[in-house]
Amino acid sequence: MTKDNHRQQFPALANKAYFNYGGQGPLPEPALEAIYEAYKRVQLGGPFSGEVGAWVIQEAMLTRRAIASELTVPPETIALTEDVTVGCNIALWGIDWKAGDHLLISDCEHPGIVASVMELQRRFKIEVSICPLVATLNEGDPVAVIADSLRPNTRLLVISHILWNTGQVLPLAEIVKVCHQTKVKVLVDAAQSVGVLPLNLIESGVDFYAFTGHKWWCGPEGLGGLYVSAEALADLHPVFIGWRGIVTDANAKVLGWKSGSQRYEIATSAYPLYAGLRSAIALQHEWGTIEERYPEICRLSKYLWERLSELPDVECLRKSAPEAGLVSFRLTNGMPHKKLVDLLEKQGIMVRTILNPDCVRACVHYFTTEAEIDKLVGAIAIAKFSFE
Repeated sequence: MTKDNHRQQFPALANKAYFNYGGQGPLPEPALEAIYEAYKRVQLGGPFSGEVGAWVIQEAMLTRRAIASELTVPPETIALTEDVTVGCNIALWGIDWKAGDHLLISDCEHPGIVASVMELQRRFKIEVSICPLVATLNEGDPVAVIADSLRPNTRLLVISHILWNTGQVLPLAEIVKVCHQTKVKVLVDAAQSVGVLPLNLIESGVDFYAFTGHKWWCGPEGLGGLYVSAEALADLHPVFIGWRGIVTDANAKVLGWKSGSQRYEIATSAYPLYAGLRSAIALQHEWGTIEERYPEICRLSKYLWERLSELPDVECLRKSAPEAGLVSFRLTNGMPHKKLVDLLEKQGIMVRTILNPDCVRACVHYFTTEAEIDKLVGAIAIAKFSFE
């Protein structure tokens, strides 16, 4: 399938140059249709009926299988959630914390996760420290920084696979290996890595991997997941509890948890979204495998990085070509980044600001075009005249 034909299946790309895949990917037409058809089927069958109940179970199973195939893990290790933050909270709050335990988090994590860690610290009197990964963007060894930050009482490391603010790709397997040497578990915010990187979570050894379908997979918002390794399952207790995660007998007596990661699922969800996510994933495979899509993302992000580096009033945070689709840069002419973002949006060009570090972030996907990138760079080049 050609890139032009592929792009025609995304209504949101028809009238804009879109660079916000790291915030939310555009939903393709086949996924929209799949969601609509699923909602219609629920209503025709009766929203609360034996037929639809059986359909929901089947849809959930198919969706776990589709996700598991992308992550190279068994389906039973996947819990279906609403988003990355829910998945991270399941892992954070499911650990049996004791006062004096140590949690290590990087200085590049999303505020939603930072706030959760702060509340854990307040409630359970755990120790929290921050390892400085932002300083390793262009030089230094993130594995060594993390290793030096571990303590004898460290129980959990919280990091992102791809840092959401700078776009740095962390060497996950090496980090997990260092942590597991001292029995430290690893929770990964995978908001920017799922749908971008070829993944084999079994080989990586990671304990918890929280992700969403609405960013780089271009699926519907409101559907994500959490991978829990077989080894980590026994020590992660369900905190958010509902009928989907429990086993009952014929008299509705609660007998225990469902096997595998399904125990972390809670209750009623927007089940028609399942078909939408599977459709979105399948559409990406029509263009190419993840091993084919990822190099195209890197090629296009390098092109954007090179074009931005040519502008006199722009400084890219990375000093070498990006390893993924996130390209962060700052203006050096004094123009506020928010003003630039607003100015670009009026021209149909979508980027976003990042507050820490203070910069602008543009994201390219495998179906981004050089023409879109040229339009973005050209608009930035003349934006200074609006400021002056």
